[in-house]
Amino acid sequence: MLNRVRSAVAHLVSSGGAPPPRPKSPDLSNAPSAQPAVPPEAPRSPPARAGSGSSAPAKTVEARASFSRPTFLQLSPGGLRRADDHAGRAVQSPPDTGRRLPWSTGYAEVINAGKSRHNEDQACCEVVYVEGRRSVSGVPREPSRGQGLCFYYWGLFDGHAGGGAAEMASRLLHRHIREQLKDLSCWSSQKEVTHESLVVGAIENAFQFMDEQMARERRGHQVEGGCCALVVVYLLGKVYVANAGDSRAIIVRNGEIIPMSREFTPETERQRLQLLGFLKPELLGGEFTHLEFPRRIQPKELGQRMLYRDQNMTGWAYKKIELEDLRFPLVCGEGKKARVMATIGVTRGLGDHNLKVCSSTLPIKPFLSCFPEVRVYDLTQYEHCPDDVLVLGTDGLWDVTSDCEVAATVDRVLSAYEPNDPGRYTALAQALVLGARGTPRDRGWRLPNNKLGSGDDISVFVIPLGGPGSYS
Repeated sequence: MLNRVRSAVAHLVSSGGAPPPRPKSPDLSNAPSAQPAVPPEAPRSPPARAGSGSSAPAKTVEARASFSRPTFLQLSPGGLRRADDHAGRAVQSPPDTGRRLPWSTGYAEVINAGKSRHNEDQACCEVVYVEGRRSVSGVPREPSRGQGLCFYYWGLFDGHAGGGAAEMASRLLHRHIREQLKDLSCWSSQKEVTHESLVVGAIENAFQFMDEQMARERRGHQVEGGCCALVVVYLLGKVYVANAGDSRAIIVRNGEIIPMSREFTPETERQRLQLLGFLKPELLGGEFTHLEFPRRIQPKELGQRMLYRDQNMTGWAYKKIELEDLRFPLVCGEGKKARVMATIGVTRGLGDHNLKVCSSTLPIKPFLSCFPEVRVYDLTQYEHCPDDVLVLGTDGLWDVTSDCEVAATVDRVLSAYEPNDPGRYTALAQALVLGARGTPRDRGWRLPNNKLGSGDDISVFVIPLGGPGSYS
């Protein structure tokens, strides 16, 4: 069983229509994985990671710099080209060099099947130090430098309408969180304000400041599009999962599935969107109605009674159709086809400051929230074994994979490895990505049941909650 699973994962990563295996990447031991963050007010420009020479024309440098992958992948120029190959869709993971991600975290990704020019997902994994703060009375300290705190950080950023927002968020969001966590030094034990609520507030504020920075710099730094953001922060014994968008996270603990996020889409946030349209009708520009109908209303149906629901309703009722009901609905479509103002399929995230309704000057940003929902999991309340994991995935994974299928893959792959083998979590991340991508056939990428595999970018983190990860 052990050899079969390992061989299958290794074969699929390097084949299935993909190019030959890439050369061994540079050793991560020469690249520190946890640099103290610089203040967000002075962000660095993204480097040209494709190894562009100084003699290259400016346009060539720009083109190469426009496509970047997470620095922890340590891709060579050739590896970067393979990561950008829509036909081969080779799975990318950090090099197995002994210098692993914090907690022996597993990671894997694959580009889309032609949905967008480049992989618009981005990822970040850091150990971040909050310097110069005195200890908090009554709370055990994290490993730290000097007198500060440290937190562990993982982030997945699913870009849309360009990769600029996702790339910027992957570089800077953890720095905003770091700045906000400095306020923890002012905390004193009070019944009405808990330490946990302060951390949640710091994360929420960081998302807002990140979004505001994107708004300020969208012209000068070409921060195009927007991104969904799924972030995990481990601090003082607790895991904080913050989600803004349609990426998702689950914990698989002793075979049990514990959801740690929910998707924010036009369907799940219909009532919030409708309420905003009701309270501020000027945002609808006379082009949309905040009411929802089972289908588009036709002019010939004026005066007839039709089913509808508004911002206060979860069920349906009848109303007499009036002239303003002929406007396009604020929320239309179902499932993955649901859209806000017939334009965007997610309702929370970062960026999208320039997004307008097609053939209109009507902005959509007022209906999109940058605030995440934060869920908390206390690691100290449970005994965890090495097979207990937190799985983060962009929607490319969850579009074709259920929670139960992920849990089954967790059991199948991890049981084939020794519990103290740190490479088991990377193998699991690769298996999850491969399972969602499928294999190339005559009619595209297919799953074993012949259904279509995911044609989207797929990115997965596997974070072990027990075992070799040093987080005590």
